[in-house]
Amino acid sequence: MEEADMFNWRNSQDSIGTGNPSCREPEGAGCVAYSQRRWQKSCGRVGVFLVALAAFAVLSLLACLDDSSDEKTLTFATISEPITLNLALAKDAASSGVLGYLFEGLTETSWLTNQVEPALAESWTHSDDGLTWTFSLREDVTWHDGAPFTAHDVDFTFNRIIYNEEIGASAAAAFNFRFLDETTGAWTEARMTVTALDDYTVQCVLPVPFAPFLRSMGTAIYPKHILEQYVDSGTFDEVWNIDTDPTEVVGTGPFTIERYVPGDRVVLRRNPNYWLRDDEGRSLPYLDKIVQLIVPDLKTELAKFKAGETDVHGVLGEEFAELEPLQAEGNFTIYKRGPGFGSTFLVFNMNPGVNQDTGQNYVPPNRLKWFQNTQFRQAVAHSVDKDAIIRDVQHGLGSPQWSSISPSAGDFHNPDVRRYEYDLAEANRILDNLGWMDVDGDGFREDDAGNTIEFSMITNTQNSVRERVGMIIQQGLEEIGIRADFRLIEWKPFVSRLTESYDWEAVVVGFTGGADPHSGIGLWHSSEGFHLWYPNQLQPATDWEAEIDDLYVRASQELDRSKRVALYHRAQEIAAENVPLIYTTRSERLSAVRNVFGDITPTLYGLWDIRYLDRTDL
Repeated sequence: MEEADMFNWRNSQDSIGTGNPSCREPEGAGCVAYSQRRWQKSCGRVGVFLVALAAFAVLSLLACLDDSSDEKTLTFATISEPITLNLALAKDAASSGVLGYLFEGLTETSWLTNQVEPALAESWTHSDDGLTWTFSLREDVTWHDGAPFTAHDVDFTFNRIIYNEEIGASAAAAFNFRFLDETTGAWTEARMTVTALDDYTVQCVLPVPFAPFLRSMGTAIYPKHILEQYVDSGTFDEVWNIDTDPTEVVGTGPFTIERYVPGDRVVLRRNPNYWLRDDEGRSLPYLDKIVQLIVPDLKTELAKFKAGETDVHGVLGEEFAELEPLQAEGNFTIYKRGPGFGSTFLVFNMNPGVNQDTGQNYVPPNRLKWFQNTQFRQAVAHSVDKDAIIRDVQHGLGSPQWSSISPSAGDFHNPDVRRYEYDLAEANRILDNLGWMDVDGDGFREDDAGNTIEFSMITNTQNSVRERVGMIIQQGLEEIGIRADFRLIEWKPFVSRLTESYDWEAVVVGFTGGADPHSGIGLWHSSEGFHLWYPNQLQPATDWEAEIDDLYVRASQELDRSKRVALYHRAQEIAAENVPLIYTTRSERLSAVRNVFGDITPTLYGLWDIRYLDRTDL
């Protein structure tokens, strides 16, 4: 499971998942229905002239960090930390997962029904052709600093941030509309126009029909009165960075960041002026705070839950047998919610580009040739022992992944794509036919130019599950005469390698997913930055990538559900045939929750709406 999967929140695009099972999936749907920095406050002065005074000050500091109280609190542990406090620039699930509690969009998607509902917009209308949408905004919403939320913030968010090419906002992919120019026969990109008609009315005019438009309008809205000066000065990438006092990050959401202690915790505090009320007129949210404990590894996550230090825990397959009989004694319930929306896969770097700083190829030419060879990737796919992953890592609580779209997405999932069963004989046959043989008898194959077929393979640290999956993949590769140097990389440099420096050869990584396949366009469209194996292509490098591009674009504009499903089915078939991503398995979503919370209803999309979650023991 990916982090946002258990704590369902608003993120309309796929992002790189930490693989943290603790509270895990963009659309980002999943455990809390709401999609974390530097704590710079002093808890007291330490006098260096008296040992007793120093000791007193240290005790005072520890008291400040103690989040135990009679307040209504939800506590969970995670191995992931945010990389940025600027949600517009966030590329990882850890950052967007925390910041999602602070920001909202015009719409939201129900964790119960997966239907789009009003949020900052209380209603909307559209023209008969579906191109012009007019949103009436709530007039009772304020930013965390007390300033009124208006249509001008929406206008600013789209025109000055999302559509600002110098910023490179992560939401931009969702709002670049592609269509075939009937005059030239060429693919064209266009933006929608977003205009504040008055303080509380926004009009959006689309260049083409867009099926997931309302769902996409759940994208976060940002405060013009705070951020405009940074956009004007060209310093937007410096605002709300990781060293910012987290209390300066201002949204409209139900929580604010009270403090962030790197390597220790993120504390979210209830927004006392939040606009939403329950049916009885009570102000939401019910919880006073949310505490995210940052721990070094998954074993510590489990230990804290068993010790009663946390309230919710994403259960790994290997942990289920241990926790299941402890439910009554530990006063918790384990909920099963089916396969996750996210995915874990092996991907090879097929980027033919050159690092402008060093002048070196991102990938050595001989290795690039291997990675670009579809038969090579198919052989590797046959070497991945999915049964071993399910048996030894997930302890039976998982299933093989064959298709890019999860079965949890309903009819969008294509169960009939090409499958690569674990078959070392077939993998060896494919490689033999390529003429890549073990000529020198050292156990590893050489290509037709005599180069040993070897490469580095990385994944992120702290994640024992992904590490063990990587080791199983490494073993399978060795069985077919391929040497993979498997390494673990710290989370922040890991993300940087994948999305900025492109300094990697093969990676085991996870991506979040969502109920609507359009959330994956940033991964699957060749022009996008998240097209991992070769991002930001000016023109599709291959015919099959061009076809997937076309299918994703047409599917986004197709309003007939059955036709839209057929387009995504075809895209999954092409992806499976060409295996740019070599999938492993999907985990069963298992969530252990203390029996002290009300309003829990497990669904495919989440366990609760965090705004309505309440403790019944206080």
